[in-house]
Amino acid sequence: MENCIFCGIIEGRIPCEKVYEDENVLAFKDINPEAPVHVLVIPKKHIESINALDESNISILAPIYRALKKIAVDFNISESGYRVVTNCGEDAGQTVQHIHFHLLGGRSLNWPPG
Repeated sequence: MENCIFCGIIEGRIPCEKVYEDENVLAFKDINPEAPVHVLVIPKKHIESINALDESNISILAPIYRALKKIAVDFNISESGYRVVTNCGEDAGQTVQHIHFHLLGGRSLNWPPG
């Protein structure tokens, strides 16, 4: 997508602090972290949200969750605990129309958030 900031990051037009990358997934530090560890994990294929998942693209979820687990281990938060958040739609706080997963950890996380 031409105007998608995350597609720009994937294409290398917009810089980021990468923490993980494979053929399907890119993960990078959030520029406005809500926790000591706040990483965004995105598919390299543009998918707008959970609502846009279908039989042609739902297989991306397995590589994303594998990446989330690896990143949690790499940041030493897999034992203490972490949160994975996906917002779907404007009312839920989705500000970038490219499905993404927030990996948060490194401190005690309250519920409900903020």
